[in-house]
Amino acid sequence: MNITTTESRFDASAKEHATGATTLAAPAVSIVIPAYNVAQFIGETLASVFAQTFNDYEVIVINDGSPDTPQLEAVLASWMNRINYLKQENRGLSGARNTGVRAARGKLIALLDSDDAWEPDYLATQIEIMRRDEAIDVLYCDAHIFGEGVPANLKFTDGSPSAGEVSFESLVRQRCNVMVSVTARRATLVNVGLFDESLRSSEDFDMWLRIAKAGGRIAYHRQPLVRYRRRPGSLSADPVWMCNHILAVFDKAARTMNLNARETEVLRGEQERFQRTLCLYEGRRAFFDGDTDAAVRKLTEANRLSKSSKLTASLLLLRYAPGLLRRVYDLRDRFVFRATTRV
Repeated sequence: MNITTTESRFDASAKEHATGATTLAAPAVSIVIPAYNVAQFIGETLASVFAQTFNDYEVIVINDGSPDTPQLEAVLASWMNRINYLKQENRGLSGARNTGVRAARGKLIALLDSDDAWEPDYLATQIEIMRRDEAIDVLYCDAHIFGEGVPANLKFTDGSPSAGEVSFESLVRQRCNVMVSVTARRATLVNVGLFDESLRSSEDFDMWLRIAKAGGRIAYHRQPLVRYRRRPGSLSADPVWMCNHILAVFDKAARTMNLNARETEVLRGEQERFQRTLCLYEGRRAFFDGDTDAAVRKLTEANRLSKSSKLTASLLLLRYAPGLLRRVYDLRDRFVFRATTRV
């Protein structure tokens, strides 16, 4: 069941552009770009927006209390007559996106992070698919991942695939992984309550779960139309941070959603899996930080949840020969991975 009530305005918009007619009508799509400490990247982001082959859009940039505001506004100066620039005290990514969605005039919202970029046909492709199938509430595509240390030709779906129908269960199990640069019906986002501003990470994951549970349809295609920047040292690259915040989303779902027996079983299984993974990462971090006692506690808890013979052996070494175990990891990292792998 579709959770939105929509009407098509794409044909009329196309006719206006073809005839050169001017109109005060709302744009087909509102592009929402939160900005926080991205002065060095946002110029590339906006250049990709203004290179779109589809041009019935508005651009909303939200300065979320950014500490680099002078530098940010210097970059934005040449774009100011083409964007709706909003400033607010820092409320996090959810708060910035919500401000943009509330200010949007388009029936469609295109989310774009301010260090990412689009291929020129991103909007044309996304909007044409949603014009043909108005039952789609959220549409995502594939992305090329780029940045320091990123292998060439790496795609988002290489590490975060999507297979089959997007549902509450497939999202929880991560059989389907939504690339955050989505095109969504504004009414859908509003009807489920917008992004949860109490969440400082994985807020998009929470949104997709709520939409799916409410009966919304999330769809995807395989074209890589986004350039997704991976930055070293970002919080999203910290597995402990990510596990904690995914678990917070799962806990919220368990508390607030009317889950059936199957959904409850699936959610509990994933909660246990992520809790085990979190303990492993925390134990590994403590080990390389030299805190053997904390490492033993965390890895013992992980082993209680997983009952792994490999982890049992590692715990024995950790308890009785931590120096030897550290040496084994150092040698493995140096000669197998050709790097120092530390959490």
